[in-house]
Amino acid sequence: MEKHWLVRPKTIRLLWIAMYAVLAVTVLLQIVFHVHGEFGVDEAFGFNAWYGLGACALMVVGAKILGTAIKRKDNYYD
Repeated sequence: MEKHWLVRPKTIRLLWIAMYAVLAVTVLLQIVFHVHGEFGVDEAFGFNAWYGLGACALMVVGAKILGTAIKRKDNYYD
């Protein structure tokens, strides 16, 4: 049985490359177009990219801390 096209390793690699290309293009477009932000800091070069990366990293750290805080022992229900 053939795998679905979204789970094939070649397709996954192509999707990663396409997403990196889209990210690079959107960041590089800020060289040509000026961004009009609301707070000043959001006018910084590549703000959306590094803000998204930082928010994702904070969510991962928060999830790890939450997992450690509410984790139960393997024999908790025994």
